Amino acid sequence: KPALTADIVVLAKKEDHYEVLLIQRKNHPFIGQFALPGGFADENEPVEQTAARELEEETSVHGLPMKLVGIFSKPGRDPRGWIVSAAYVSVVNAKELQVCAGDDAATADWYPLEWKENHLLLRLNGQWQDSSVLAFDHADILKQAFSMIDSL
Repeated sequence: KPALTADIVVLAKKEDHYEVLLIQRKNHPFIGQFALPGGFADENEPVEQTAARELEEETSVHGLPMKLVGIFSKPGRDPRGWIVSAAYVSVVNAKELQVCAGDDAATADWYPLEWKENHLLLRLNGQWQDSSVLAFDHADILKQAFSMIDSL
């Protein structure tokens, strides 16, 4: 049987671009890599509640309205086994949020995004990098969420 997780894309409009809230992973797998906030559902916990709980535990952000991005279940998406994720997105005003890393996150912060020549780029550590540098399949989740911005 698969395990169930929730991943959360939090986007903020900043003048002429968007930024995404990312964590830097404190634990394996992908220790030290950037990722979306998220984690495993507890038994008898609705996945929407998992998303809200994990977002708060890892970033101190709470009370956001979230919209389902999709279900991500590609085999091998997580090296720990058969893990299916329900991904959510929220578009916010970053100035209204206090972000503080906690739980599985070594850091939590905002990172600029740019869509260029069919690639979604992130400004990490002062350099533009392809979103494929994110842990797990979080680049796929982020691209899908980013494509929904106009409908949010």
